[in-house]
Amino acid sequence: MSAVACVDIGSTWTKAALVGLPAGELLATAQAPTDPEDVVRGVLAALADLPDAPVLACSSAGGGLRLAVVGYEELISAEAGHRAALSAGARVVHVAAGPLDDAGLAALAEVAPDVVLLVGGTDGGEASVLRHNAVALASSAPLQGPSASVRALGGSGVLRGSVPVVLAGNAAVRDEVAAVLRTGGLPVTEADNVLPDIGRLAPESARAAIREVFLRHVIGGDRLSTDPRLVQWVRTVTPDAVLAGVSVLAAARSRTEEPGVVVLDVGGATTDVYCVPDPDAEQATLGREAVGVPAARRTVEGDLGVAASAEVLRSAAAAEQLPVPGDDPLDRGVAAAIIALRRHLRAEAAYGPGGAGARTCGLVVLSGGVFRHAGPVALEEAVARVAADRGGAGGVLAGARVVVDRRYVLAAAGLLAGEHPGAAAGLVTTLEAADAVSSAAGR
Repeated sequence: MSAVACVDIGSTWTKAALVGLPAGELLATAQAPTDPEDVVRGVLAALADLPDAPVLACSSAGGGLRLAVVGYEELISAEAGHRAALSAGARVVHVAAGPLDDAGLAALAEVAPDVVLLVGGTDGGEASVLRHNAVALASSAPLQGPSASVRALGGSGVLRGSVPVVLAGNAAVRDEVAAVLRTGGLPVTEADNVLPDIGRLAPESARAAIREVFLRHVIGGDRLSTDPRLVQWVRTVTPDAVLAGVSVLAAARSRTEEPGVVVLDVGGATTDVYCVPDPDAEQATLGREAVGVPAARRTVEGDLGVAASAEVLRSAAAAEQLPVPGDDPLDRGVAAAIIALRRHLRAEAAYGPGGAGARTCGLVVLSGGVFRHAGPVALEEAVARVAADRGGAGGVLAGARVVVDRRYVLAAAGLLAGEHPGAAAGLVTTLEAADAVSSAAGR
């Protein structure tokens, strides 16, 4: 039987899963510390005890892909870009709406994004802000030599380096805007408009472009490793792989009595919430608002984590009127989980009343080391604490089946979904059977 090694390169740990083809059996797992100087060393260490097999990898090492959104209007095009970026697995570090001025450019430079997603206007609609922001970005880029056309833009060198831009705005002026950006020395990847018409969110093309930029500029650069094997292995950013895996799991459950999946991934620096509701119930949400609702949704909380973000987590807990966690990692994990779910529900509330959402899902999957390594009694108590929250988080777990992704199969399933969909579907079926949590939160 053939097999493939699916590797998730994290900032702290590198996890590997050997998956049999074509059925998707989980044959073995391994992990090793991630080497921040050269992540390939961590991959090789994780693979050392596994049989030789082709490697498919995803990465969130070094903080993953830092993305800034620049849009036209906060509640429409900028929000559409924000949702498209989150669905692509990027960590959105900044959102700017309206014409960029000097203060806006300075704020953008301060967050040091890996990529800028430039959006604005529906196709054939308003274009002046998109044009203005293209000129502003181009003129703020470092001057690339003595080019008169670049000097004519009045470049001030505000942006650090030649930050790549994904252009996903008004298609009617796409060529014009792309030319302006390239004149300023900015690498440009063009994509279809994320908001081609009011009420219709179309993130797929932008997601693919963001993935391409990630592979070319982050994985293909020298920040993580100079070993050429990294480019051969890595297919996408880890949150994008997990979201794909969650979608595979949701599809497998769509014919059950309790469809829909929520995944809560508590990490050292961030906590991610993924939600793929019942596809049939989701149809009820379409047309409820200007931006539209993506079927697969993800929110990332960059200030919630059990290690690197522990101090900020304590402040967030106090702001939410929750007990401030101490040094126990599981206590921190519970606090991060509750706050992240509350914030996710607030984001869903912006979609409008009714429709499918996290509270309608029949399965909740817990991921991350704090849950993976907890003993059965401690884990059940932690789940009960989240389920008891009256600020919203408890409503997500109420009546849902709760499991723990102890072997990180969701990232592996997402990596397999494109080339080996049958194996991806087979792999996620192992999740519920082996990793259920016996808790009052479940059915």
